[in-house]
Amino acid sequence: QVQLVESGGGLVQAGGSLRLSCAASGRTFSSYLMGWFRQAPGKEREFVAGISRSGGRTNYADSVKGRFTISRDNAKNMVYLQMNSLKPEDTAVYYCAARYDSGSYVYASATNYGSWGQGTQVTVSS
Repeated sequence: QVQLVESGGGLVQAGGSLRLSCAASGRTFSSYLMGWFRQAPGKEREFVAGISRSGGRTNYADSVKGRFTISRDNAKNMVYLQMNSLKPEDTAVYYCAARYDSGSYVYASATNYGSWGQGTQVTVSS
């Protein structure tokens, strides 16, 4: 399995931006579909964004479309989440997730991902 480590979280005012990074170990990173999920206190973990193995296909939750952008750099074993126009409701722990897959479909359910990072806290103040 791939090992994942997130970074880049923090405290930001509403309207601000943050860029989350996820570093993956292993030599087969390009074989993994990658996703970002988040979990707010008292709520279930929810899909934020996903990206196919090549980066050619992406999927976003409706709540973040037009504000967040997922990208990946297979040469560096990295996946990113650029978050703009942040809102207080974006406050959550953000998790990076990976799925070993031969296809290009970008799954939005957490049950489809087998590897998870430890999470990074994002707090948006009003």
